[in-house]
Amino acid sequence: MARIAGVDLPRDKKVAYSLCYIYGIGLTSASKVVEAAHVDGNIRVKDLTEDQVSAIREAVGNIKVEGELRTENTINIKRLMDIGSYRGYRHRRGLPVNGQRTKTNARTRKGRKRTVGLGKKTLGKKG
Repeated sequence: MARIAGVDLPRDKKVAYSLCYIYGIGLTSASKVVEAAHVDGNIRVKDLTEDQVSAIREAVGNIKVEGELRTENTINIKRLMDIGSYRGYRHRRGLPVNGQRTKTNARTRKGRKRTVGLGKKTLGKKG
């Protein structure tokens, strides 16, 4: 099993697709990594030799991935919140940041729907 950037890659997938399991690497950058490492992207991870794995590991080392990238993203969001920008305000409030509508949609960002009402009416006797 190949372990690159702290992530165990799936053994039965092709190299280019299995590199997408690393945070910060999509299919395009995975193709570039495979090309830079001079490895065929169509072979399976289980068929890689140690030299090929080390070449891929070296190529991935040139890209900002996993913890380093997550830290940078967090710092960028905190900076937006600290300077009081509109985007930072939306992050702080947990609302959509990029101009999406919020009247009907945005449940992923806003959380579950909380309705305001009386709830269940109690049955009481007049008397």
